[in-house]
Order: sequence, then structure tokens, then C-alpha cells
Amino acid sequence: MLQRLDKSPPANLVDFPPHIIDQRASGIIITTGNDIPRRVVSEIIQVVGTEAALGLNIFKDIANDFRDFFGGRSKTMQAALKDARAACITEIKREALILKADAVVSLRFDFSEMSTRSCGGILFVAATGTAVKLEG
Repeated sequence: MLQRLDKSPPANLVDFPPHIIDQRASGIIITTGNDIPRRVVSEIIQVVGTEAALGLNIFKDIANDFRDFFGGRSKTMQAALKDARAACITEIKREALILKADAVVSLRFDFSEMSTRSCGGILFVAATGTAVKLEG
């Protein structure tokens, strides 16, 4: 039986299917700014953060090295960065929902690529922000 996710989430969101959690979390405002126009921050809850690590295979790495040498944009790397950033935003919204926040302000992303001895590397994206309650 599917439970209803009311205005205030339960203490344990794991009991709900991910699509229900994401539907409720979609209302959480995310911004890289320090404030939200026409809204007042009534309470700072805490810093929230998440990470995404994506493995890159050797063939993608070779293609990127080739583009680096001759110039040009790597659609493969751009797609991987976009996917990692989207995953981080989804996780930040879930964390904010658990904390009963209305928004996450001052969202920042850090990107890194780590080389591995095996076939490929790892693209690492970290996101941090401040979960807040809004008036009204």
C-alpha cells in the first residue's frame, strides 16, 4: 500500500518510493545566490552537501586527450559533468527535505578529475549549500 507524503515528511523517508520523495523535494528552491528574491530567510538550518563520482573508461579518456591536443569540446565529458551536477542537485534536495527546509542557498559546485592506474579515471563533483526555512 502506497503511503501519502504529507506536508511534513516522515522521519524515515526510506519507506517511500524514490519518485514520491523526488516529487515532494521538487518544490525545494535551489539557488547559487545568497538570498531568494521576494522571500525572507527565517532560519538557517545547516550546511548540506553531497558528492557524485563517475567512472570514465579508457576510450573516453583517449578521446578527451585527442581533443585536448587538437582543441575542441568533449561532448562526452560535458555530458558526464551535466549528469553529475544533476545527481548532486537531486541529492541536495533530498537532504533539504529530510531537514524540512524550504530552500538551499549559496549552492557551490567543485569539480575534480582523478586519474587511476587502471583503464580510465574518475570524475568527482561535490556540491554544498545552506538549507534554510523561508517565511510564509
